[in-house]
Amino acid sequence: MNLHEYQAKEVFRTYGIPVPAGRVAATAEEAVAAAQALGGSVWVVKAQVHAGGRGKAGGVKLARDMNAIRAAAAGMLGTHLVTAQTGPEGLAVGKVYVETGSEIAREIYLSLTLNRERGRIALIASAAGGMDIEEVAHKTPEKILSATIHPAAGLQPYRRASSPSVSGSAAPRSASSSPSPKPCTGCTSRRT
Repeated sequence: MNLHEYQAKEVFRTYGIPVPAGRVAATAEEAVAAAQALGGSVWVVKAQVHAGGRGKAGGVKLARDMNAIRAAAAGMLGTHLVTAQTGPEGLAVGKVYVETGSEIAREIYLSLTLNRERGRIALIASAAGGMDIEEVAHKTPEKILSATIHPAAGLQPYRRASSPSVSGSAAPRSASSSPSPKPCTGCTSRRT
């Protein structure tokens, strides 16, 4: 199953996980209406495609007024966004997500993805950021931690990523806890 960002954030909201306010739009005017309904003075317009690397490919734009919202949405909708994960044909942008801007103190990467070889969910985490996670995986794979989650048992306490390399601070560990998840070797990531 592939979820767009706006769909995943709606799931998060359903479970009480805080996410910035946002609205999906299929036209530039809907994007402007979304920003007006959200309020504020800074928004982010994001192309909704099933691929990572949207920001570097021009699929994520910061906007500080309604004209910038309109221009960003119009520039994305109806085009094909080409990222490192899409191939040269790119993916059609049929919707954008307009989100309130946030002050970013620190960027981390956290992903739940299917490990097809093992038939299980893989938890992948890194304190080395989100936008450049593919580069981190290629150049410094030891900065990415990975844990496989058994479908019946779920994420067990001994597999939770609480090491300093993910959380940024040394978390106390009980004497009975096992080592943190192992560094990811040969990881590839895909954000949707």
